[in-house]
Amino acid sequence: MSSFDPRLIDLAQEFRESLRLGVYMFRRLDPEGDLTAAQLSLLSMISDGGLRVGDIAKNLGIKVPSATEQIIKLERAGLVTRQPDPDDSRAVQVAITQAGTSAVDSANQRRNAMVAELLQDLSNDEIESLAAALPVIAKLNSSFQN
Repeated sequence: MSSFDPRLIDLAQEFRESLRLGVYMFRRLDPEGDLTAAQLSLLSMISDGGLRVGDIAKNLGIKVPSATEQIIKLERAGLVTRQPDPDDSRAVQVAITQAGTSAVDSANQRRNAMVAELLQDLSNDEIESLAAALPVIAKLNSSFQN
């Protein structure tokens, strides 16, 4: 393993732990909603265009059969469609439907309101710190995806 500044290792640990706890928090948001956190993640992932099942599974960190199971449920609900991949006739792409887009928008509005309620308990300095951290987090996400 490469040697890193110990402060970076400590920061990496804290960052990973914060993300892990954040994932748990967001999974508990909106328990009364129609979509589970996993379903919302899948729908959001394909909202900009279709993806192959294998890519969906990889992005969600699950096996292809589990992704297929989720896709079948969403397809039965009319939220996604499966169509031939234009680049590979043997492959299938999963695309979001208009109903799927509406469901994502509705869930996001509810969940954003819930998070905004949490944020209102922060001080102005804490809100500014969080806002300043978001571009850094976006940069890390971008470098990870590329």
